[in-house]
Amino acid sequence: MANEFQRRKLRDVFAAFDTDGDGCLRQDDFAALTERWSRLPAVQRDAGLRARVEALMMGWWDHLLTVADTDHDGKVDMDEFLALVDRLPALREVVTATADTVFDAVDENGDGRISRAEHGHLVDVWHGRSVATGDVFDLLDLDGDGYLSRPEFALLWEQFWISGDPSEPGNLMCGRIPER
Repeated sequence: MANEFQRRKLRDVFAAFDTDGDGCLRQDDFAALTERWSRLPAVQRDAGLRARVEALMMGWWDHLLTVADTDHDGKVDMDEFLALVDRLPALREVVTATADTVFDAVDENGDGRISRAEHGHLVDVWHGRSVATGDVFDLLDLDGDGYLSRPEFALLWEQFWISGDPSEPGNLMCGRIPER
């Protein structure tokens, strides 16, 4: 059973994915997400990365439709989405497999690490608008070197999707979770 923190986190994820704000996730929302992520500089420069991003986003939709659309109406509402919480630990491989593509999309200069500015772009693209991140990056930077390495990013990404513990830093990967 999802704890309150997980429910708040998934409601925030749902809002980021529901690009048209109609209260349901549909294939069109994920096509719009793909377009949003395709505006990142690294994705614009690299056709192969763009194809990976598109496959990732549309793969999320296909997987979400398969595991969450319990009434088989071709859309996922908030209740169906929240029911995923109990399934997320079993989907660990699915979650961690996405980290490399997201990392590459966000690593604008291709130096193999995510800077504070690049992380800020991740948060903005995630939400589809500019979001103040304050000290979030400092909490994510586990080794304090001013960057997120690929292994740090993978760990944080997994925590973001799976953790129900608000003290785990990965829960801040896409910005602070609203207190609502």
